Amino acid sequence: QVQLVESGGGLVQPGGSLRLSCAASGFTFSTYAMSWVRQAPGKGLEWLSDISGGGSTDYRDSVKGRFTISRDNAKNTLYLQMNSLKPEDTAVYYCKEGRGYWGQGTQVTVSS
Repeated sequence: QVQLVESGGGLVQPGGSLRLSCAASGFTFSTYAMSWVRQAPGKGLEWLSDISGGGSTDYRDSVKGRFTISRDNAKNTLYLQMNSLKPEDTAVYYCKEGRGYWGQGTQVTVSS
């Protein structure tokens, strides 16, 4: 069965960096586009970034230049490098597989 397990969240000061990982199993990872989505407290889901199986990427304007999505198809792992973090980036971050499978999420809190 498809499993997506995020890790790498935590508490970071404004301006800091984090790298999120999403370990995938149960499907041919390289075949499918993957996404990162977040949900801030009291708000709806917000799409952040996509990456195709071949590595083409797309980003939400508010994270362009700060966040970088990548994938290692040999390790079946998706990444999100987040730099210059802001308090408004505080949210639960989810990875999502192209057919609609979701991970359980990892909490990112940006606060001094």
